[in-house]
Amino acid sequence: MRVQLSKDFSFEAAHRLPHVPADHKCARLHGHSFKVVITVEGEVDSHTGWFIDYGDISSFVKPLLDQFLDHRYLNEVDGLANPTSENIAEWIWNRLIHELTGLKRVTIAETCTTACHYEGN
Repeated sequence: MRVQLSKDFSFEAAHRLPHVPADHKCARLHGHSFKVVITVEGEVDSHTGWFIDYGDISSFVKPLLDQFLDHRYLNEVDGLANPTSENIAEWIWNRLIHELTGLKRVTIAETCTTACHYEGN
């Protein structure tokens, strides 16, 4: 049986988008309560009855968010000079793809009504 599992995380951060018009609201410094959803995909082990422990997902994602993104000015994070949702999703993907078994999707939500879903190159 093949499944997809998702685990939600969050972080608080500020950013501004340097490549939008000067009068665009996102050109100004502002913050978000970002929601991150990490989705993995793989085969369920017939003995354990699961694909991966949710705690294993957390052990890779939580330290990454805590160390580099939470309560940060994202424009100053190496690789995020233009911290759009799209670029944040790719940034997280690139740091997890070789570490987290079965990484399928990274979702970034800046607000309750917007989200970016990234599934690799």
